[in-house]
Amino acid sequence: MKKFSYLILIAAVFACKSKPAANVTPSFSVSEASIGKIDTSAITEYTISNPSGMKVSILNYGGTVTKIITKDKAGNDGDVVLGYDSLAGCLQKSNPYFGVLVGRYANRIAKGKFTLDGKEYKLATNNGQNALHGGLKGFDKVIWKVEKLAGDSSLQLTYKSKDGEEGYPGNVTATVVYSLTSANELKIDYKAITDKATPVNLTSHCYFNLSAGADSTILNHILMLKASWFTPVDTSLIPIGRIANVNETPKTLPMDFTEPKLIGKDIDEVKGGYDHNWVLDRKGKGLELAATLYHATSGRYMEVYTTEPGIQFYSGNFLDGTLTNTKGGKKYVQHAALCLETQHFPDSPNEPSFPNTILKPGETYTHTTVYKFSVK
Repeated sequence: MKKFSYLILIAAVFACKSKPAANVTPSFSVSEASIGKIDTSAITEYTISNPSGMKVSILNYGGTVTKIITKDKAGNDGDVVLGYDSLAGCLQKSNPYFGVLVGRYANRIAKGKFTLDGKEYKLATNNGQNALHGGLKGFDKVIWKVEKLAGDSSLQLTYKSKDGEEGYPGNVTATVVYSLTSANELKIDYKAITDKATPVNLTSHCYFNLSAGADSTILNHILMLKASWFTPVDTSLIPIGRIANVNETPKTLPMDFTEPKLIGKDIDEVKGGYDHNWVLDRKGKGLELAATLYHATSGRYMEVYTTEPGIQFYSGNFLDGTLTNTKGGKKYVQHAALCLETQHFPDSPNEPSFPNTILKPGETYTHTTVYKFSVK
């Protein structure tokens, strides 16, 4: 009897050990890895993953998006943004704002100055005689405070910009929340407050190539911009103060992306390539479709939604293959990627007819942009 009971016990134990493990439902997660130091400050890369396997990696340095990994139509993962394989890459002097948060003012301010409430402010100039993307040490070159939010799908980044930083007035607190949704959306929510009137214009500066490195340029990507108008610029890429229709003259026709069009189709007709602000065809103040981008071979499709009035399409004109510490040692040649920077218009502090960019005490700057990835 005892022998029989012993055999039953062994059989039961064996059955328990050989029972297949229960299926584990994928969920959101946030991991982190140390990638080095700047002076005594630790630089950390945070990676948000969603249940379908999409991943977005972000640094506390510059709020930099270092990776966006999403599947192609065959189900293969690929990284669709340009970047570096080390912190040294981010810190090189010629880093062209790969993946960073841009502020206090995205894009250009003419001659690095503006007048506000009767006082002229002189900014740090870093683009010829103009101020670009916040100056010599904009929001892209500072360390942000990072907080993981409940749910393992969002990171909140905070930076306090002091009065007089890069020439801008007012103490500004900027808060940016990166969220990865179950619908494969990278959602970016921006907020800012100030104690003194100041220009504020924040954006993300990701360089997209939906081929995930298979194609050396984005000239065969298909782009649509929901914009019938754009702001023409002078030779230093400063708006000349008027808004033009994309079909105004034969010279403006290359600017027409109201229907999906190969980026390479007309790029040679635009001196230097595309680096312009388009005025979005908006219906209200909420989140609306601004652009779509498609890469036929991989099947990857990206939609851009925003609350902003404009979008800067930059075709990677100044990339020249000389950047170091790039992912896999890849040469990032001219037009290797493109940027779709949701924003207010360039040089708005000097153009009263453009949408207002002055944030005042007691007000809150808000802006939401969503990059949604799928295949077709």
